[in-house]
Amino acid sequence: MRTKWIIHKLNSYTPSWATTTSLYSPFKTLQNPSSSYASAFVLNHVEISRLLSICAREGHPRLGSSIHASIIKTHEFFNPENQPIYRNAVVIWNSLLSAYSKCGDLGGALKVFDDIPVRDTVSWNTMISGFLRTEDVEEGFGYLKRMRELGACGLDQSTFTTVLSACDRPELSVVSRMVHCMVFVSGFEGEITVGNALITSYFKCGCCSSGRQVFDEMLERNVVSWTAVISGLAQSELYEDSLRFFGMMMMMRGLVEPNALTYLSALMACSGLQALREGHQIHGLVWKLGIQSDLCIESALMDMYSKCGSMEDALRIFESARELDEVSLTVILVGFAQNGYQEEAVQIFVKMVKGGIEIDPNMVSAVLGVFGVDTSLSLGQQIHSLVIKRAFGSNVFVGNGLINMYSKCGDLQDSIKVFSQMPRRNSVSWNSMIAAFARHGDGSRVLQLYEKMRLEGIEPTDVTFLSLLHACSHVGLVEKGLEFLKTMIKVHGIRPRMEHYACVVDMLGRAGHLDEAKQFIEGISVNPDMLVWQALLGACGIHEDAEMGKYAAEQLLLSEPEKPAPYVLLANIYSSKGRWKERGRLIKRMKEMGVEKEVGISWIEIENKMHSFVARDRMHPQAEIINGILEDLFRLMIDEGYDPEKRSVLYSMDQGELE
Repeated sequence: MRTKWIIHKLNSYTPSWATTTSLYSPFKTLQNPSSSYASAFVLNHVEISRLLSICAREGHPRLGSSIHASIIKTHEFFNPENQPIYRNAVVIWNSLLSAYSKCGDLGGALKVFDDIPVRDTVSWNTMISGFLRTEDVEEGFGYLKRMRELGACGLDQSTFTTVLSACDRPELSVVSRMVHCMVFVSGFEGEITVGNALITSYFKCGCCSSGRQVFDEMLERNVVSWTAVISGLAQSELYEDSLRFFGMMMMMRGLVEPNALTYLSALMACSGLQALREGHQIHGLVWKLGIQSDLCIESALMDMYSKCGSMEDALRIFESARELDEVSLTVILVGFAQNGYQEEAVQIFVKMVKGGIEIDPNMVSAVLGVFGVDTSLSLGQQIHSLVIKRAFGSNVFVGNGLINMYSKCGDLQDSIKVFSQMPRRNSVSWNSMIAAFARHGDGSRVLQLYEKMRLEGIEPTDVTFLSLLHACSHVGLVEKGLEFLKTMIKVHGIRPRMEHYACVVDMLGRAGHLDEAKQFIEGISVNPDMLVWQALLGACGIHEDAEMGKYAAEQLLLSEPEKPAPYVLLANIYSSKGRWKERGRLIKRMKEMGVEKEVGISWIEIENKMHSFVARDRMHPQAEIINGILEDLFRLMIDEGYDPEKRSVLYSMDQGELE
């Protein structure tokens, strides 16, 4: 639509000085310099610049080149003796520079720059901006250096803001400091736009203290200044500071008013802190201002409520939204997944695909994250087919999701296949594959893959060591596991989480080192939580250690008396030892506390349909046939010499029968 408008503008534009029946336009005047209207072209340099600006914005380099060719033919227009027209020519040249640069044709921009008889600050800024936009930092700063050395024109605010906008990663923090020095030398330290650019650049480079210092030293601040520091702190995960600055800004309302970006940054901080109360307050503010329907605001609100665990509020916004985009759909998918609504997340994704909504890699990655052992493998395979059709296979996040999906659904071979075919891997890819081998009990492959990961120069993370400890626990490599824990802390400087400590306790306990496991817990510098005590209690169950099991259960009940796990595990230990009175007292206590045993469930997928079962299940439509076959199989097993494991058999709590 824009292209047609530009062509129409070029072919049929009638200047204000012409009659309504005139067919002449600036473009036609350029094509025919001898025309009597040529002298009037000077009145239209603004229109020509505007047309070139549209060519740049819409990405039409050929149209820009056509205008360029026509301009060159107008020799009189670029006659230095005609000063008024010549001054306008500089504006046209700069517009051409910008058009070539923004269309990605830096070669064309260079030719124009070399041909300009007189260059001003705008010309140099445009070239610097062009190179920095294409991430050719060295060439961009080379032109900045030439500009200073030639001294033909001075640096201005635009020069500094352009250069600082390119300093957006940690490795360019030194450059930001150098530009900051140049700002002082040039006397622009009092300019708000330059100060705002410095704040943004410092935060993006990870120099948070410098960004805050610039903000504190600014004599005058506007909404951009406040938003830059609030956003920078939130993106640097300094959420409390971000909300504190937002509160300070709100106290200054009347002098400076927050804008949509300010509220977005504050909502990001609420999401990071899971600060539901503050999030509600900001929601109220955007509602009063009437900007709650803004797509970005809606997505930020849904993300905030999802992160705070308030899915009802997130769904309310989702359902009332007038318009949805990829971001908002991805946010709600991730929200369902993170809050345990796996089935709903899958259903929404399926409806999106069937409804013809454009699916992007982020959505696919989000829905793959909800797959677990009870999810349909065939559905995961269908999503994989969609990934292949949409050519999302090169996306590293989608690849990682596929590895986890196949692994959790029990298909280790396809996990390996996806991993081996990934064109690019990150640390999450390696961690996902290591976790897949650990999940399937293949300890030797875990250790081999870890060594290969280290050879390729990939640094292990806390998740890597969690999988390594898990694998060592299941294959009985106690010494190797303890060595990994030491390496994690002393070599890589990674602070263990409670999950790591629980893995070590499980590893020691499975190997029969229950006393060592207890000593390890007592040596932990932080208070052990339920994961650690559950690991010890589970190990006591394996080795039928009633005394240690009682100790672990008591510790577990102190922290979570309403959970059934410690009662059931300790009851199993008492049963295995024939200590029925103690077991009876435990069950009685469990009943008095109102704690109910969670029902165990099994499932199997047949012909793309999931079938689930619980103990003594009679609800399945084929229950009689299934139980009949099970009885036949059990008799055959007995005939083959199978000896049933009786040590974990429990009495029914309600009927006193064997269960």
